[in-house]
Amino acid sequence: MGNKLIMDSMGINRALSRITHEIIERNRGAQELVLIGIRRGGVDLANHLARKIKELEGIDLTIGELDITLYRDDLSSKKEQPILRKTVIPFDVTDKKIILVDDVLYTGRTIRAALDGIMDLGRPKEIQLAVMIDRGHRELPIRPDYVGKNLPTSRNEVVKVTLDQGDENRVVIEDGA
Repeated sequence: MGNKLIMDSMGINRALSRITHEIIERNRGAQELVLIGIRRGGVDLANHLARKIKELEGIDLTIGELDITLYRDDLSSKKEQPILRKTVIPFDVTDKKIILVDDVLYTGRTIRAALDGIMDLGRPKEIQLAVMIDRGHRELPIRPDYVGKNLPTSRNEVVKVTLDQGDENRVVIEDGA
């Protein structure tokens, strides 16, 4: 089967614009917001959203980067050692309105791990979730507030979001079988 192109650079840009407008509308501006991207794909997406918000609102949002490796619930079942990446959150999360950002929402377990990681750092006022792709198959009761595209998939498919590649930004489905 190979790769199937789902969104090209223009489609991603349209989705980013829509998500940005929804965030601004729901929060009545962006003054109180901070962004936290889940490493790795969520960080690129958070940077894109921050640029779009600056274009529209003239506000530079602070961006944090969260590594959820140690919060995963499948660490003991992994054969290889996990690679730890750096968490960089240059602000106190207490009483902040956080937009948690990830590229693909699947079972919900990554988001659960991210929520645990954030709560270990403080008590935010609110956490909202923005994702580029929601592919379904939820195992936990987690629902995104902002979605670029709902994309029903089979469990043996893999969704890849590529950002920051200029005209090569894209979302593809790969047959994982």
